Amino acid sequence: MPARPLTGAPVVSQLHDKIRSLLASLPSGTARPTLALLIPGDPSALAYARTIRKQFRSLELEVREFTLEDCLDIPSFVTLIKQLESDHSVTGILALQPLPSAIDRHTLSHTMPPTKDVDGVSFEQQGRLAVGRPHIAPSTPLGGLILLRHYGVDIAGKHAVVIGRSPVVGRPLALLLLAADATVTICHSRTTNLAALTRQADLVFAAVGHPGLVTPDMVKPGAVVVDFGVTVVEGRVVGDVHPAVADVAAALTPVPGGTGPVTTAVLACNLLRLAGLWTGDDV
Repeated sequence: MPARPLTGAPVVSQLHDKIRSLLASLPSGTARPTLALLIPGDPSALAYARTIRKQFRSLELEVREFTLEDCLDIPSFVTLIKQLESDHSVTGILALQPLPSAIDRHTLSHTMPPTKDVDGVSFEQQGRLAVGRPHIAPSTPLGGLILLRHYGVDIAGKHAVVIGRSPVVGRPLALLLLAADATVTICHSRTTNLAALTRQADLVFAAVGHPGLVTPDMVKPGAVVVDFGVTVVEGRVVGDVHPAVADVAAALTPVPGGTGPVTTAVLACNLLRLAGLWTGDDV
């Protein structure tokens, strides 16, 4: 039997309904939560900016856009972040990747104010996640776990294999899984005999940007597979998981249409959390 498709659309709809409900409870005339969106010139960043703009507009959330030129230096970047930090009309700040070449991730993490960090990149938010007390978790891995929860996929006690150790998805995902009582194995480009490890997993998470990396022989029959990979190949968007894995897995997130839309919805939820509107541990 083909794998159950874990599509993102119903998850997004559920999150949007709650966001609209929370915004509707605001007193008349209250300013809407506002995202400062820092956009580099990379095509993938520009595409993601369009996605954010479209989804946030549908929720009547404000987006203020700032272009990051390729020649941007560290002092100018820090000045911009400090200006946004002191601007009381800005609720959250998101710097899209990849940043201009002079701005490394350390600079971003050091400079981002935790109180306006909408995607959990600041050192403070990363530290809270590391000790199991996250306030704002990165939207992509958090969205993946929210998607599984929506479909009733149990995590506690399960063996989860995470392929990828980036600070954007792989590492924070592993910490979120640990907090959800999974047993976690992290794999990466230096892992030997990757297939032997993935075949042991109840849950496989692929987040490396390597098209078709996970093949059917690497998946235990009945496992749940979550694909965070996004790569354009001959004009098509494909994931890290080969489509034939659907013949082996019990459930699989499609690409496109799986984790991607949920990521943007979780960004909106994080923005409301920074505004003090979203409380509790459901996101």
